[in-house]
Amino acid sequence: MKETMEKFKKAISEVSMKKSEEMKKFGEFVNTILKDGILDLKTKELIAVGIAIALRCSYCIGIHVEKAFKAGATEEEILEAGMVAVLMGGGPAYTYLTDLIEAIKMVKEKT
Repeated sequence: MKETMEKFKKAISEVSMKKSEEMKKFGEFVNTILKDGILDLKTKELIAVGIAIALRCSYCIGIHVEKAFKAGATEEEILEAGMVAVLMGGGPAYTYLTDLIEAIKMVKEKT
C-alpha cells in the first residue's frame, strides 16, 4: 500500500504541473464536499472508504483511510465501513479488504 500511495502522489504531482487549472478546480470541488456539513467530515470519509472498497480502487482506499483517521475515525469504524462495502459490493469488494488492512497499518505506522 505504501508503494501504491507513493506512486499515486508522484503521478498527481506530475499531472498538477501539466494541468494546474484543472487540478486546482478538482481540489476545490473535493474541499467543498469533504468538510463538515449536515454530515460531519468523519462520516463523509467513512462513506468514501466504503465506496472505495465497493468500486475496488486501491488508491482511493489508501487516501480515504488516511483522511478518515485524520477526521477522528477509529480503526473499528473504518473496518465496519469496509464490511458495509462488502455487503454492497460482494465478493470482488471482499478481496479489497486486503488493501483496507494494509492502508490501516500504513497510517498507524506513520503515527
